[in-house]
Amino acid sequence: MRTWKSVLLILGFVLTFLLAATAANAPTLTFKFSPVKVGKLTTEVWGVNNAGVMVGDYQDKPGDMHGFMLNGTKVTRINHPHGSNTVCVHINSNNAIVGYYGTSKGEKGFLYRKGKFSNIPGPAGALGSQANGINDKGWIVGGYSTSSGSSQGFLLKDKTYKTLNVPGATATVATGINNKGDIVLSWVDKSGNGESSLYNGKTYKTINVPGALHSIARDINTAGDVIYQWLPDDFHSHGALLHDGKYYKFDCHNSMSTAGAGLNDKDLAVGSCQPVNNLERGFKATY
Repeated sequence: MRTWKSVLLILGFVLTFLLAATAANAPTLTFKFSPVKVGKLTTEVWGVNNAGVMVGDYQDKPGDMHGFMLNGTKVTRINHPHGSNTVCVHINSNNAIVGYYGTSKGEKGFLYRKGKFSNIPGPAGALGSQANGINDKGWIVGGYSTSSGSSQGFLLKDKTYKTLNVPGATATVATGINNKGDIVLSWVDKSGNGESSLYNGKTYKTINVPGALHSIARDINTAGDVIYQWLPDDFHSHGALLHDGKYYKFDCHNSMSTAGAGLNDKDLAVGSCQPVNNLERGFKATY
C-alpha cells in the first residue's frame, strides 16, 4: 500500500459486504463494497469515470507493475513503451488516462488517449513528474520535482503549466481536479505531517480529515465530494469521504489498511485495501 510519503515524493473479496461509517453528529452513510481484482498478486484501483471505467495498476509477479483500464469485465493492459512500472491514476469521460511510469532518471507523467502516449513532463526545469488527475475539459493536474529537491504541484491547461504551492508547505502535489476546475492537493507541513487543501483557482482552503495525523486528499468530483487516504499515525491507513460538508471514515472489512483513491459523479468510489494476511486488492463502493 502506498503511504502518504510515496505520494508526496514527486510526488479478492468473495462476497460484497456493507460497511457503515459515521462522522461525529452526522447521519450514517452506507458504503456498499465490491472487489476489483486484475493482477495475480496485487491490484490497486486509482480512478473511475462516470461510465464506471476504472484504472490502476497490478502485479502478476514481484517487481513487474502494469497499468490497466477495466471496462466491465474487459481488461486493457497499459504499459508505456519507454519505461517500466506504469501506473494509471485517473480517467475522464472521454477515456483519456493520465498517470506516470518509471525511467532510469525517475518518474515521468503521461497522457494516454486513443491508444497513444503523450508525455506530461511538468514545467520547464522539472526533473520528474506525475500526472494525477484529468477532467472532461482535458485539464491535467499533478506534481513535479525540481533540482533544489522540492516537490510542487501543477495545473496543465491549454498547453500552459501553472505551478501550485500551498502556502507554508515544504512539498505539494495536486491529486485531483473536477469539471468545475476545483483542485485538491496533498502537502507536507513543517512538522512533516501530510495535509490536504482545496484550491478554487484563487485561494487554498485546508480540508483535513478530523483526527488524522496525515490527511491525503486523492480526488474530487463535480459535486465537491473528496475522497481520502488518512493515517492516525505513521503506519495505519484508512479511507474517508467528504460528502455534503461532512466527513465519513471507512475501512474495508477485515483489512489491515484501506486507501480511498478516486470518485465519479455517480456516487461511486474506488480504492485499495490490504486484507489481513493477504495481498493488496482493489475495491469499488457505492455510497
